[in-house]
Amino acid sequence: MNTVLLRPERIEDFRTKIFDFYGHSRRSFPWRQTCDRYAVMVSEIMLQQTQADRVAIKYTAWMERFPDTATLASASLRDVLAFWSGLGYNSRGQRLQTCARTVMERFGGVVPAAPAELITLPGIGDYTSRSIPVFADNLDVAAVDTNIRRIIIHEFALPEDTPKRRMQAIAEQLLPAGRSRDWHNALMDYGSLCLTSRITGIRPLTKQSKFQGSKRWYRGRLLKALVDSGQLLPEEIEERYGDCPWGIREIIDGLVRDGLVDEGGSRNGQGRVLRIRE
Repeated sequence: MNTVLLRPERIEDFRTKIFDFYGHSRRSFPWRQTCDRYAVMVSEIMLQQTQADRVAIKYTAWMERFPDTATLASASLRDVLAFWSGLGYNSRGQRLQTCARTVMERFGGVVPAAPAELITLPGIGDYTSRSIPVFADNLDVAAVDTNIRRIIIHEFALPEDTPKRRMQAIAEQLLPAGRSRDWHNALMDYGSLCLTSRITGIRPLTKQSKFQGSKRWYRGRLLKALVDSGQLLPEEIEERYGDCPWGIREIIDGLVRDGLVDEGGSRNGQGRVLRIRE
C-alpha cells in the first residue's frame, strides 16, 4: 500500500496546532528534565503499559538508588524488584537490569544512541529504540506509540487497521526537523489530555485484561511476597495462594522459567522453597 503524501500546508497546520497546545498545556515530569540516555531509557521502559503519573512516583526513587548503568547492573534482583514494585509487569524490571548488564558488556556502560543498536538490547522494541534517542539526543526519527497512532488516525481520518509501516511513514512526514524531542513530548501530551481513547473511540492495538484476580495479579502478589520476605516455604504458599483459580503451581513454574525466582531445598531441611533469583 502506497503512503499518502500529505500536502505541505496540511503538515504545517497540524504542527502549529500541536505546538500551540503544547505551549499552554505541557506536562512536567522528572524524565523530561534530563538528556542522559540511561535515565531516558529507564523512563521509557517504565512507561511501557504504565501511566505516566504512576511512573513519576517511582522514577525519582529508582534513579536515586540506581543512578547509572553500572549500579543497576551490579544490584541484586531482589533489590531491583523491590524498587520496581507498583509499576506492574515485574519482568520489565528484570529485563531493564539485563539490559544494563548487556550495555556494560557490549558498550562499556554507555547506552548507545543508534536505534539499530538499541533494538538489540533486552526489553527494547521498535518504538523504544527510537524514543530513547528522540528524548535523549533530539534525533530526527519518528517514534509511534499508542498515543501517537491514535492522533494520526483521528486527525487524518485513517482506518484503524492502517498498517504499521504506513503509519510510520506518515509520522516521519509530520516530524519537524530539529525539534524531535519537543514534537514527541507535545504529541504525548495532546494524546493523553485531548485525544484520549475514550474521546476518539479508537482502540489500542492490544487491550489489557482485568487485573484484579487475574493470573498476572496472583503472579505479582507472589513475587512481592518473595521480595518482602526473602523466601516462602511450600506451606506458606499454599496457605496464601491455594485458592488461586489459575493454579499456583503454573504461576510458580512461569516465574522460574522467566528467571525471576529459584526453587530449591531450604537450609533447615523444611522442603522446597521459593527465593528471588540471586
